[in-house]
Amino acid sequence: MKQQAPGLTRLWHASRYSWQGLRAAWQNEAAVRQEILALLVLVPTACFLPVTGVERALMIASLGLVLIVELLNSAIEATIDRIGHEHHPLSGMAKDIGSAAVTVALLVAAGVWLCILV
Repeated sequence: MKQQAPGLTRLWHASRYSWQGLRAAWQNEAAVRQEILALLVLVPTACFLPVTGVERALMIASLGLVLIVELLNSAIEATIDRIGHEHHPLSGMAKDIGSAAVTVALLVAAGVWLCILV
């Protein structure tokens, strides 16, 4: 079993790997780019709306949820593609379920924003 680096060294490596993952997602996934750009517009918008702190937190967290689920979906798709590009029903199902998770996260975010703003 590989020995992990201790303390701050481990944190430094983990942070670097996370940034590499975000960079790879940005470079390879149009949906990630679109969602990050939406975050860059909607988070400041949420900060300037006349809502309570809890409502603002829910609005921003719901947007974060969308990005988190999209990143996980992209990881699932990359893993499936690594296994093979030939069509397999289970590969298709895994990709479809990941896509459905993104859709649910988008609906949750839209629902949160609508409930607060309407």
